[in-house]
Amino acid sequence: MCTLGLSACGGIGDEPTAESGGTGPVKVGISLPLTGDFSEPGKGVREGYEVWADQVNAAGGLLGRKVELIFRDDASDPNRVVSDYESLITQDKVNLVFGPFSTRLVIPAAEVAESYNMLFVEPAGAAKEVFEQGFKNLFYAAPAIAGDHYNYLAEYILALPADKRPKTAAYASLDDPFAQGTAYGLRDKLAAAGIKTVADEVYPPETTDFAPIAARIANAKPDIVVGGTQFEDSVGLVRALQELGAQPKLAAFSTGPTLQEFPEAVGGAVEGILSPVGWSLTSGFPGNDAFVKRYQEMFKGEANEDAANGYTVGQIVEAAVKAVGCVDPTEECQTKLADHIREGTFDTIVGPLSFDDKGRPEAAHMIQQYVDGKVQIVLPEGSKAQTTKLVFPKKDW
Repeated sequence: MCTLGLSACGGIGDEPTAESGGTGPVKVGISLPLTGDFSEPGKGVREGYEVWADQVNAAGGLLGRKVELIFRDDASDPNRVVSDYESLITQDKVNLVFGPFSTRLVIPAAEVAESYNMLFVEPAGAAKEVFEQGFKNLFYAAPAIAGDHYNYLAEYILALPADKRPKTAAYASLDDPFAQGTAYGLRDKLAAAGIKTVADEVYPPETTDFAPIAARIANAKPDIVVGGTQFEDSVGLVRALQELGAQPKLAAFSTGPTLQEFPEAVGGAVEGILSPVGWSLTSGFPGNDAFVKRYQEMFKGEANEDAANGYTVGQIVEAAVKAVGCVDPTEECQTKLADHIREGTFDTIVGPLSFDDKGRPEAAHMIQQYVDGKVQIVLPEGSKAQTTKLVFPKKDW
């Protein structure tokens, strides 16, 4: 197996390893969905990991040792992600493991890491199921779990005057724990406040025809449309709703609208669309400007949230390694690293992060909106990150 992009590819025995107390590279094992259903965000996470490693190596490495990333492609397959982490730990003898993308892959991957007493910081497993497995070494490196992604939007909607507050809402979600978690976290808060659910659609990952789903939503004439989505399905739903002339006052979709390909994919329909986002290009959080600049230099494009989440994993693990002073793949060292993360607060490019006893972050996601075709941070109101006010109701599609 050869690493991607950060160091020369040599045999495992070429240099002394961490186990022997030598000065060889710090090997980080990572399985990502570089093909399959989650390949688009998987690519972004990989790029974030690569920017982090590039910057660490430029500054002298971890504890004076260069970082070497070893990537495997799990093809978005939970069975393959298990074998990937098994081989990374037992054959490649990695010092650290970083997590994959998607709750579907994070849970089985974390089970492997836990069985070998390895620290497991992950960028994109936010569904509540992740934190119900009893993992001791898992931490989610983002501001909030899936069910809390829309908290600021829920607060905004429920604070509207009674005569302006939406009365009905429709939901469409990918059959995926994370996607459903984001949509249903908002649904439950709005329903508890009396906003009626008039449509609730769940579709399998292989869905390509969204016309029937959009038709049922359009027929219900909801004030709000919420999608628990990734990229392709968010595009499909928006296009289908636009073609049917559905005109909700508010439209929100997870993940898809945060990717830079989204505006071109949906054209003029992008205007007014909302999405929870854990990171902003212009947030001003520690290290963010340097991350954005280096990403641009390395990949000739604009950084995205997936890359930021991957980078944040690196920031947290790097801080723990430096504080604890070890990077061995031993139970003693890995436990020390996990204990340090559990007890600490970390300055990251997505803001200060701390974790509860189940590895859940204790913050909240911002809400972005396309205003005049540009991404703006609209919630929370009055925050340093806010760049303009939320537009409600949105313009017609």
